[in-house]
Amino acid sequence: MADLEISQRFVVPDAELSERFSRSSGPGGQGVNTTDSRVELSWDIASSPSIPEWLRERLLARLASRLAGGVLTVAVSTQRAQLANRAEARTRMATLLRAAAAPPPPQRRATKPSRGSKERRLAAKKRRSQTKQHRRVRGDE
Repeated sequence: MADLEISQRFVVPDAELSERFSRSSGPGGQGVNTTDSRVELSWDIASSPSIPEWLRERLLARLASRLAGGVLTVAVSTQRAQLANRAEARTRMATLLRAAAAPPPPQRRATKPSRGSKERRLAAKKRRSQTKQHRRVRGDE
């Protein structure tokens, strides 16, 4: 197949991807027992020469829970056909890598609540307190 394009500047060469096929559970009737339609697509992030070091560190940190020895594996067995599962595995891996390679969001600057928001909050608390106070049953009356 072709190279796995993650973004304009980030492409995983097809030579670095490895596919394994096995028998799948799920739909397929009697064909499930005879066809190897399940696909496991793997990519060794830790030793890949095609990504820069800063990106490798980001990917390894963000995908740490999904990695086994620095290797990212995606298993797909949703379709009956092996070709459809191969395409789905590539799509899932590209989505995972795109999310992991995204730059971190900008840091939030801590700000103090405005005077107006403080006053509104206190007024709402006071209204709520009065509502609850009116519900109370007084025993001496």
